[in-house]
Amino acid sequence: MPIRVLLADDQTLLRASFAMLVASAGDMEVVAEAGTGRQAVDLARSARADLVVMDIRMPDLDGIEATRLIAADEDLAGVKVLVLTTYDTDEHIVDALRAGASGFLVKDIRPAELLDAIRTVAAGDSLLSPGPTSRLIARFLRAPDASMSAVGGPDGLSERERQVLTLVARGFNNTEIAEALGLSPLTAKTHVSRIMGKLGARDRAQLVIVAYESGLVTPGAV
Repeated sequence: MPIRVLLADDQTLLRASFAMLVASAGDMEVVAEAGTGRQAVDLARSARADLVVMDIRMPDLDGIEATRLIAADEDLAGVKVLVLTTYDTDEHIVDALRAGASGFLVKDIRPAELLDAIRTVAAGDSLLSPGPTSRLIARFLRAPDASMSAVGGPDGLSERERQVLTLVARGFNNTEIAEALGLSPLTAKTHVSRIMGKLGARDRAQLVIVAYESGLVTPGAV
């Protein structure tokens, strides 16, 4: 079955470009387009989308609040949200991850990267770019109003699990974690799953937030 994609962006030309790109892939299809956050929420329900490519800055309802509404709706439990940001100017990516987004992309990515990201997120994984993710989240958590909910790292994790969580926060995928720690990819995946279970995290994106807020990964780390 093709991945059913909903495109949410207030720029009509950009949205049309994304639609053409998605339509060119044989394993996905555009089922709806939204120009506002409110439309995105409504169409996520009516169009039965598998994934929403969500812009942050939109009229009526911004992408963060739209993401929060989608993530909180039990009827939309299977819908994934992939947030788009301009990175250099958009200061809301951490809020988007907290709201329930499964990852983010910058808008100057290559076309193939967008398609790969849609496949990754639709499959249930999170998309976190290693360098930019760490630097961006670190910048937010240095802000005066950033919340640091704990000190010294999440409770209840083994030393190995803390090592794995640190690498997740830096954007490593399971294969890269395995190589860094001398594990098999399956063992690395098992560690990540157990960590999510212990911390009550929905996906890897939430693990990144937990790692930074707890102090396990210090702001500025890459």
